Amino acid sequence: MRSSAGAAARRPRVRARLAVAAVAAVLAVTTPALISGAARAGTGRTPGPAVTAHWSTQALAPGVTVRSGVLKSGVTHSWTVSVQVPSVLRFSSNDPDAPVSWSEVSTRAWADATAKKLTEAGLQPRVEAVEWPRYADTPHGVMGYRVRVGRFATKDQSQGTVTAVNGLGLHATASWTGYDVQEPADLQHVHVAVIDPRTFSGQVEATHDGNVADRVTTSAVARKLHSLVGVNGGFFVMTPNDGVPGVMSAIGAYDGELASMAVGARSALIIDDGRRFRTADLTSTVTVRSGDAAFRIQGINRRPGTVRDCGRPGARPSELPWQDVTCQLDDDMVQFTPAFQADLPTGPGTQVVLDASGSVVSVGARGGRVPVNGRVLQGIGRAADWLTAHAKPGQRLTVSEVVRDSEGRRVELGAGDSLLSAAPTLLQDGRIDIDAAAEGVVDPEYPHFGYAWANVRQPRTMAGVDKQGRLILATVDGRLKGGSEGFTLYEAATFMKSLGAVQAINLDGGGSTAMAVKGALVNQPSDATGERAVGDTLQVLPAAG
Repeated sequence: MRSSAGAAARRPRVRARLAVAAVAAVLAVTTPALISGAARAGTGRTPGPAVTAHWSTQALAPGVTVRSGVLKSGVTHSWTVSVQVPSVLRFSSNDPDAPVSWSEVSTRAWADATAKKLTEAGLQPRVEAVEWPRYADTPHGVMGYRVRVGRFATKDQSQGTVTAVNGLGLHATASWTGYDVQEPADLQHVHVAVIDPRTFSGQVEATHDGNVADRVTTSAVARKLHSLVGVNGGFFVMTPNDGVPGVMSAIGAYDGELASMAVGARSALIIDDGRRFRTADLTSTVTVRSGDAAFRIQGINRRPGTVRDCGRPGARPSELPWQDVTCQLDDDMVQFTPAFQADLPTGPGTQVVLDASGSVVSVGARGGRVPVNGRVLQGIGRAADWLTAHAKPGQRLTVSEVVRDSEGRRVELGAGDSLLSAAPTLLQDGRIDIDAAAEGVVDPEYPHFGYAWANVRQPRTMAGVDKQGRLILATVDGRLKGGSEGFTLYEAATFMKSLGAVQAINLDGGGSTAMAVKGALVNQPSDATGERAVGDTLQVLPAAG
């Protein structure tokens, strides 16, 4: 188990609230000059070729501008065949049923032995060193080695070599070299929305569209709310094996109501009264009390015992955040709010139904629905025992919720306030400061973990704030949709800095990345089925009337 004591290694973060200037200014966003290319993957030391940018601009309302651009370097990429090594997450290595994943990066000994086998079969492999990116809390130098064969103009042309490599008892796949961090990107389609609260009369809000236990596309929510701009939000549960689909796997608050709890201390966008913006690492503490007795609530609106992305005390195998991993809790209490508009989870344990005043209406088996204006507590293990002992019909329970930033300051929530969380931090105080290990998207002790997620170009969605207090929302298409290759996390941070952001975080990306302008999708999502339904979104709403 990863101990929560590891959190002490995190560096304190200082993110001051940015004051919004009283005098309006003309939007001036610099043309991004994305720095990419390196002698080895992730170093960023060797500048790539000059990047040309072609932009179109839409002024949607006073204070709201959207720019769509194409960044092109003219570099020619190719398809290649990558040999993959089976890998099992280190914290599940004792489980014979643990799922096996495939990684392109392994040890030098594996790379040399694999290259020797390929050479003896008449192929011409190459061994490539892969370096750690310049993150704030990961090692420097070589992460591992990968083995590749050939260069091909099309993916179809590589398939014969894939078959030949697989015929040697190895595992091969076709890879596009334009995804590699050590290769300069050729083509990136980006969209940037800038919201200036000094001249914009509307509001910005995060929303789950009325039901945290459901998924809906970004553009559908945008059309429903008649928003000017909408982007996808934070990480969420996608399959029933990992919890209730649609439920957020990080802290989320909508119109001042906390709807999910923090995963460790991950980055979040804080929206105050729909018009003031900042980022911070947030934690959350929720406690239920009955007289002098108290018990910690570990989750809001999720299935008891199941914690997507881990990061809760007592979670196994990790009490710290682990991206895209589902942890378990044996002793777990979860609060359900009226935002959970689905059948409640069933199973062993105890359920307490509360009315609007906090008085206990019933105590019994888990299931049913959350009553209008009421709440439900579900407990398993010791949490179930506590509810049985301390919750009696007619008795009043009180629930307190506290959200704090990394400096220990309390984040107060009221009407019009939103919290939107993902990971990791990209910019802090105007500096690139990617805390990828602390926020659980990579693991320095296990380079396979998070390699493709964090160190390979992917579709991304980003949110940031500049010195004038303007909100910057950006997306980049990837996975060759329209030819666009995407960003690495470091490139995402560089891009946001080039736009003038001094604070920035990475939101959910991949197939979730979406931007809608006046209800119409403007980017090209990477899922084969089209735009993905997501858990929450961020919407820029015009003034009422």
